[in-house]
Amino acid sequence: MNLTEKLALATLHRLDPETAHRLSIMALKSGFTPAPGPVTSPRLRTHLAGLDLPNPVGLAAGFDKNGEVLGPLSRAGFGFIEVGAVTPRPQPGNPKPRLFRLTEDHAAINRFGFNNEGMEAMARRLAHRPKDAVIGLNLGANKDSDNRAQDFSQVLAHCGEWLDFATINVSSPNTEKLRDLQGKDALGALLAGVLETRKALSRPIPVFLKIAPDLANDELQDIADVARESGIDAVIATNTTLSRDGLSSAHRDQAGGLSGAPLFEKSTRVLARLSQLTNGQIPLIGVGGIGSAKQAYAKICAGASAVQFYTAMVYGGLSLAAEIAQGLDALLARDGFESVADAVGSKREDWL
Repeated sequence: MNLTEKLALATLHRLDPETAHRLSIMALKSGFTPAPGPVTSPRLRTHLAGLDLPNPVGLAAGFDKNGEVLGPLSRAGFGFIEVGAVTPRPQPGNPKPRLFRLTEDHAAINRFGFNNEGMEAMARRLAHRPKDAVIGLNLGANKDSDNRAQDFSQVLAHCGEWLDFATINVSSPNTEKLRDLQGKDALGALLAGVLETRKALSRPIPVFLKIAPDLANDELQDIADVARESGIDAVIATNTTLSRDGLSSAHRDQAGGLSGAPLFEKSTRVLARLSQLTNGQIPLIGVGGIGSAKQAYAKICAGASAVQFYTAMVYGGLSLAAEIAQGLDALLARDGFESVADAVGSKREDWL
């Protein structure tokens, strides 16, 4: 991170978090952000669920909810980008304030509630997306929907033409009863419906499932079973947590999902357990608490074929994407791995 980015972050941290985030989007639109272009090497190139990635470091959903800055983000050093979550109809989300910066913990708590402009606005922007990037969409359900399972399929049908992958998000804690869809029967039916919708796309794309970190062992076993039986292409582990263990910041008791550094160990243990339960047969994407190349590497060694982060940019800036990818390349070389795939799961037992 250079001096300009440090000063910009210091200024943003004087503002309330949601205003700061909006200004970050504006800065990206204006070109006032790092744009190193693709970060890649023979060692970093990754094949994931049929996708060819220049590197395995992705942007997690939630930063660009409405697909406003696809071009700038594609030049920021990420290997892939996930935007959204998007619901069929626009919705305002939960009342403000709904985003809290936990500086002492290098974390954040949000209770946005899927605020977004809806699938039609997203589709219009995706139609003009950069062609040389790998871009996916996080599918959501409207809060007042009579058929939430159908909502996921509806968004995929409307936006799928312009996507490289889609993610079924049943793990946000901020939409009432959404996590109930992680139950075995409900999840199986939901996945079947979305995968059936995929068949109608002119170009079938990989579909991922994003799960919560707050699952018991028997619930993780159900996830593993359903993932295998459904034919889902990958699992993203994990979304935010409801746990507040070990926090020291003033906002630690705010309602919502906790992301950032405190989530790292919890989410990595879930990742390793899921890797064990699926016997490495389903690609996993590791998310939760990543803020350095060392932590991205730990996720890969625990069983992830690729990783994503978001909250760490609040503290480390957008340049963190390129820094993590470059640092990951060096760590793989240090340990004698010729590819990311060679390192996947190599230290899984350390997390079980």
